[in-house]
Amino acid sequence: MGQDSRVSTTFPRTRKSRAGYDVDEVEDFLEEARRAYSADRSAPSIVSAESIRRTAFDMEKGGYSVVHVDAALERLEDAFAARERERAFAEVGDAAWYGRARQTAQSVLDRLDRPLGHRFRRANFLTLGYHPKDVDAFGDQLTSYFQDGKPMSVDDVRTVAFRTRRGGYNESQVDLLLDAVVGVMLAVR
Repeated sequence: MGQDSRVSTTFPRTRKSRAGYDVDEVEDFLEEARRAYSADRSAPSIVSAESIRRTAFDMEKGGYSVVHVDAALERLEDAFAARERERAFAEVGDAAWYGRARQTAQSVLDRLDRPLGHRFRRANFLTLGYHPKDVDAFGDQLTSYFQDGKPMSVDDVRTVAFRTRRGGYNESQVDLLLDAVVGVMLAVR
């Protein structure tokens, strides 16, 4: 898509020479999220905390500031997660909701209980992946969070960054685990 035809001031824009998120895509997504959030609370929605977490936008010169849009998406994800939790409490009860969160947390812990350097599938030796030492160190922090109650915030998980190296951990697999952790943390807030 090219530059948007709408006059938009939702977020600050990058300089025309720098890349930012595609303005039309962000505006369309936000409009869809607004409709979903203001719809009947009991009606199913295609927008969920998980879909917001997985949302990606194309980049364009002079687009929206990535930092500002990402911060708004995190707040939106939090709002949808709280709403989903309320709906689940009403439908299945809090014991079942927390039971699902515990099952997911146990799956995360089972993955992180694997030997260091072998917790995730490896990328091809010619392909970049996440540096195993970085991921394993963060995995140990996650284990301490789940097992020992060590402090950790959702933002700590959302913003973690790993170095890359050839033959490192498969990035998609690690990212899915991090998404699951965020889901658990939002579920039990």
